[in-house]
Amino acid sequence: MSLEINGRISKVLSIESGQSKAGKEWKKQSFIIDTGAQFNPEICFSLFGEDKINLLRNFGPGQEVKVSFNVSSREFNGKYYHNIDAWKIDGIGGATSSGNTPPPPSEEPPMTGNSADLSSNEEDDDLPF
Repeated sequence: MSLEINGRISKVLSIESGQSKAGKEWKKQSFIIDTGAQFNPEICFSLFGEDKINLLRNFGPGQEVKVSFNVSSREFNGKYYHNIDAWKIDGIGGATSSGNTPPPPSEEPPMTGNSADLSSNEEDDDLPF
């Protein structure tokens, strides 16, 4: 499932790294945006891998962004854990994370429509398509 949300970056956390059971090195960085919603306004996103971490290098706290992300859940020892993985970050007002970032593999098409719709302001658009 692919989703988008707008908000202001409130915090960029430190890069974490480690080694998987298979011996592969990994890196992860998280950042938090404030959506301005009345309840639970902050959302923490994860960026896995060097290429995704680089998406954040052009942005910092206080900047308005549109984040494209996937939500997933997995079970471990009877408990469920959720991931909110960002795969694209666009600045609101012109800045962009990457002009050619491909969407992640997904069984469902993104809910945003075609790429021309991505640059429009969704709040002003009241059309159902």
